[in-house]
Amino acid sequence: MIDFSQNHFELFGLPARFHCDAATLDRAYHALQSEVHPDRYAAADEAARRVALQSSARVNEAYQALKAPVRRAEYLLSLHGVDALGETDTQLPLEFLEEQLERREAAGDALAARDSATLEALLARVRAGAAALEETLGALLDSDRAWQDARMRVRELKFLDKLAADIDGMLAEIDG
Repeated sequence: MIDFSQNHFELFGLPARFHCDAATLDRAYHALQSEVHPDRYAAADEAARRVALQSSARVNEAYQALKAPVRRAEYLLSLHGVDALGETDTQLPLEFLEEQLERREAAGDALAARDSATLEALLARVRAGAAALEETLGALLDSDRAWQDARMRVRELKFLDKLAADIDGMLAEIDG
């Protein structure tokens, strides 16, 4: 079974870094999940089945936390005592918010006009912004170890991820 005292990175044998090779994470997840999957313990006693179920849930939780950049950054910050997405502090830079408001308005107008080309262009810009922000986060978290500076970038990345998902939804509405 697994060591429940390990953090998510340790569980998969990965360094605690923002930049994470997705293929390596996937391989580690599948290997570990195959070891602890409850089906392997169907004939075992009740205690072993319960531990297998808990182990499988923990492996799934860790994988979900590490595979998405926002969640991985949030988790990494939490390991250093920083709450990146605390509900009491939702402040973002005014310039950033203004830009995202303009993008949302443009997306709303494009949806109303059923203009998928404009939505696709907006989506590409949002995703490019998110990719650039991920690079910045990588430097802040992996090289500089600037936990507090990275906190705001995580909040911005979460905002961009939500905006991209919303635009994807608008495109699906037009295409559907």
